[in-house]
Amino acid sequence: MMLEKINQVNDIKNLKPEEYSLLANEIRCFLLEHISKNGGHLGSNLGAVELTMALHLALDLPKDKIVFDVGHQSYTHKILTGRKEGFKNLRQFGGGSGFPRPNEDETDVVIGGHSSTSISSALGLAMAREIKGTDETIVAVIGDGALSGGMAYEALNNVGRLKKNFIIILNDNNMSISENVGNMSRYLNQLRVRHSYQELKGNVKKAIMSIPKIGPDITEKVKRYKNGIKQMVIPGMWFEEMGLTYIGPIDGHNIELMKETILSAKEIDGPILIHVITKKGCGYLPAERYPERFHGVSPFELETGKAKKKKEKADYTDVFANRLVKLGKTHENLVAVCAAMPSGTGLNRFQAEYPERFFDVGIAEEHAVTFSAGLATAGMKPVVAVYSTFLQRAYDQIIHDICIQKLPVVLAVDRSGIVGADGETHQGIFDTSYLTSIPNMTVMAPKNRYELSQMLDFAIDYDGPIALKYPRGTAYTGLKEYQAPIVLGKSEEIAIGDGSVAIFAVGSMVEEAVKSVELLKEEGMIASLINVRFVSPIDEECIIKQAKAHRLIVTMEETVEQGSFGQKMATLLMKEGIQREFLNFAIKDEFVPHGASPILKQQLGLDGASMAKEIAKRKNAMR
Repeated sequence: MMLEKINQVNDIKNLKPEEYSLLANEIRCFLLEHISKNGGHLGSNLGAVELTMALHLALDLPKDKIVFDVGHQSYTHKILTGRKEGFKNLRQFGGGSGFPRPNEDETDVVIGGHSSTSISSALGLAMAREIKGTDETIVAVIGDGALSGGMAYEALNNVGRLKKNFIIILNDNNMSISENVGNMSRYLNQLRVRHSYQELKGNVKKAIMSIPKIGPDITEKVKRYKNGIKQMVIPGMWFEEMGLTYIGPIDGHNIELMKETILSAKEIDGPILIHVITKKGCGYLPAERYPERFHGVSPFELETGKAKKKKEKADYTDVFANRLVKLGKTHENLVAVCAAMPSGTGLNRFQAEYPERFFDVGIAEEHAVTFSAGLATAGMKPVVAVYSTFLQRAYDQIIHDICIQKLPVVLAVDRSGIVGADGETHQGIFDTSYLTSIPNMTVMAPKNRYELSQMLDFAIDYDGPIALKYPRGTAYTGLKEYQAPIVLGKSEEIAIGDGSVAIFAVGSMVEEAVKSVELLKEEGMIASLINVRFVSPIDEECIIKQAKAHRLIVTMEETVEQGSFGQKMATLLMKEGIQREFLNFAIKDEFVPHGASPILKQQLGLDGASMAKEIAKRKNAMR
């Protein structure tokens, strides 16, 4: 077993070249075994096995630095740095993270999670190296999909201008960049990685430039001729024009070839881009056939690729997607926009019904928002479906391009709240704070599946910026009998108690609040329960009324405390001169790690039982 020989960084260098393919096969089997049990990112990791092995063979870790874009393709890197044990409970509370985490290992140089950031981070490392006078090699690994993010191009522009030694590996698993043309291009690329060629090229240029009077003119003509030839045979000419030396495409599953290419690239002055072709899902037929389906997976049957646990009930994304399709029939100006996640947001269903009214703009949330503002300006009704954590990237565009102009754009904020296994970088716990701070922005949160449909109907007819935030997971079906009409800025009374405690619950926390109410009843307390519905604008009339009628006011929300509904409510009561015992259940000043959502809620004290216990404790202290 080759994998038994890999227990710490650089152990791979003790293997013989003929053992590399055996190790690659064992790594794939290891990944399939553990991801099929725990879930995780499968396709991208299966495709990056040989690429990661070549990096570890060619580089001197941890001295040299690898920055993985997004980081969901870093599982092989974790294995090669001695973290096999972490896969037993991968992405579970207390287990290994599914992304690079510096607190796990020093070879995880920067945190991963969001897209298109690697080149910027790696360039910063390279510039720091120049200032300090050290000689480590810096490598950024970025997928072709991440190159649809504008931040990557901003960084590439800066890389070309600074012209520092720096390697970018473009992991192209979708063939989205044009193929090379024939043997000529392969020959040119082989030449260009050789140090002797780089040295000769520089010497020839110096010699020609030294010719009196005509030297510069000859140099310019040679350059134009050379560029013309390169345009015909080298698909990476665009990168060359930005100031990078382009190498490739090369076979990303040929370990020896990639190792030698990386070693050669280390000897070339200036920024290098190595274009490698890999196959997403490589080595597992279901993932090769259906790469999007096997990008991120829940536990599945290894033999068939089918999920172990079939979805018995609709989740919030299903409810949103199905309702939007129905609304598309009655609203001809309704258009749907997403940022490279049609399946994740459910918009693939809208796309199937109304392809001419669906737009996938790629990994470009900022563009998605401003693009939607343009659509709204021209009389369309855009719905932008995006995960809460990724909407953060478009904060300026929401302010500048939508809210100042009061444009009727609907933000469908999926995965709001605690999302679980993907950890700190993906928890949707900041949306209430950053959205409600913006003037003209209306923000809603549904208590169950039925209210989500109601609120989407309301949002489509609303004439102004509006956000509808809903969580990941099975849609709550309780409280079906409570379906009061949606009125702007108005909450909903679910239960009126004995005047001891009033609970204001936001969106998904209504389900937990119901559990708390039942437990408090066992303690002899009959609590009032209010479904907040709108976190902006807040229902001041209801808040004041309930505060005057109850001794203890409680708020429950799955968001950070700073900028929360609870803080807004406390400010209102202080302004009105109403002094009451106040308890705000929210996430304190911390990032939430990875783990199953129920466990995380329990750890944070946001489950029904924990909150009921704390309420009873506070109430007893008031006597």
